[in-house]
Amino acid sequence: MSLLSHGDRVALVSPAGPALASTIAAGTEVLRSWGLRVSAPVVEPWSLPYLAGSDEARAAEFVAAWRSDVAAVFCVRGGYGCLRMTDLVPWRDLPPRVFVGSSDVTVLHAELNAAGQATVFGPMPGTSDFVGDPLAQARLRDVLFSGAKSWTSGTPVVAGTARGVLTGGNAALLAASVGGPRWAPPAEGAIALLEDIGEEPYRLDRILTQLLRAGWFTQVSGIVLGSWTDCGDVSSVLADRLSGLGVPVLGDFGFGHCAGSWSLPLGVPAELDVAARTLTLV
Repeated sequence: MSLLSHGDRVALVSPAGPALASTIAAGTEVLRSWGLRVSAPVVEPWSLPYLAGSDEARAAEFVAAWRSDVAAVFCVRGGYGCLRMTDLVPWRDLPPRVFVGSSDVTVLHAELNAAGQATVFGPMPGTSDFVGDPLAQARLRDVLFSGAKSWTSGTPVVAGTARGVLTGGNAALLAASVGGPRWAPPAEGAIALLEDIGEEPYRLDRILTQLLRAGWFTQVSGIVLGSWTDCGDVSSVLADRLSGLGVPVLGDFGFGHCAGSWSLPLGVPAELDVAARTLTLV
């Protein structure tokens, strides 16, 4: 994955829900303080207020950003909407770019990774998870500019080590993607990253059960669990659904919808060591 440098131009896009103009402005100022030149998105009112424009408009903005002279594309926020526009994007025709997003943006990571592009699962500049969290900002900057290659955190759940390409993201979006036109389970040996927000334990059970039945975990060699904000106590559900897979599991790793979130690459090979509580790019 390419790194960013002082003076690089980056584009902000809105592939899902609309972000507050004030929050986008604050996030833009943070990126500019890193020495980046930022092109902000144009957000037009739309008949469905939970979308930042029509599917065609959001897809066109997304593609135009990738085809412009930028080093990176940042999603301003998630919410809902990426699934609606993903089939309108010529994924394998997009030039190499650094890409940052999380939550609903999980489906775009999957498409880009399948097309051979590495991406970064991290906080977005149109959200309070970025604007109001200096630690999360610093951790994203470390990945983008310094090329962070190792992270230590979490609680061991199932002992062991694994090596494979990092994949995954938001569990609900991974389940919602099952059966799509280009859907495929993770490649052999992949290390799965999973997190979510606002899903009660029985709903998380349903999400994981759908992924299990679809064969999403069949070739996974290890699992790293992030935050489960506003999900209640999901420890029993996670143990019931995942511990029987016979692969190493590291929990509470601190990425996703949480304070001080780690920013983690996707689509790149890494090694998981549960005893050492480390995830390291290889």
